[in-house]
Amino acid sequence: MSSFNEMIQNITPEIYQSLKLAVEIGKWADGNKLTAEQRELSLQAMIAWEVNNLPEDQRTGYMGPQECSSKSAPVPNILFKSDAIH
Repeated sequence: MSSFNEMIQNITPEIYQSLKLAVEIGKWADGNKLTAEQRELSLQAMIAWEVNNLPEDQRTGYMGPQECSSKSAPVPNILFKSDAIH
């Protein structure tokens, strides 16, 4: 049998889509359930294929630029309100 890297090089976009759907729904196209090992290996194959064939923002697990939500939303100043009596 060929190596994992050789196998990844032979994955077509159609095979990739089939693997992706199988991992997402937990079943092969014929309705048989994926075993835990099949799911793990299929996910590894998907991710390896994506590294070579998809831009980063389209890959599995991409979360985009990360920023603390408190930096993007203004924080109200509750200590020094303009209507406060001093």
